[in-house]
Amino acid sequence: MSAITVYSKGWCPYCMAARALLEDKGVAFETVDIGQAPERRGEMLERASGRSTVPQIFVGDTHVGGFDELNALDRAGRLDALLASVSSDTTSTNTESTSDD
Repeated sequence: MSAITVYSKGWCPYCMAARALLEDKGVAFETVDIGQAPERRGEMLERASGRSTVPQIFVGDTHVGGFDELNALDRAGRLDALLASVSSDTTSTNTESTSDD
C-alpha cells in the first residue's frame, strides 16, 4: 500500500479533482476505485471511521477527508509539508487498485 491512498470511484468529479491536485504536487499515490474493487469498501469505511462518501484521502496514517479538506490544506499552505512527511520519492508513478489486483 502506498503512503498516500485515495479511495474513489471513476465517475466522481471530486475524486478526479483530488487525484489531479496530488498529481500536480508530483507525489505517488494509490487510487483504490471502490466501484471496481467493492471488496475494498469495508477497508475504506474502517479507515475513515465510517465515512462512506468518496473521495476519502489518507496521507500515511492521517485521514485528510475528502477533496474539500485536501484543497483547504493546500490553500492554507500545509499540504506540502504533510505530503513531504510520507513521500520521499516525488517522481514515482501512481497506481490504481481494482478487483484484479
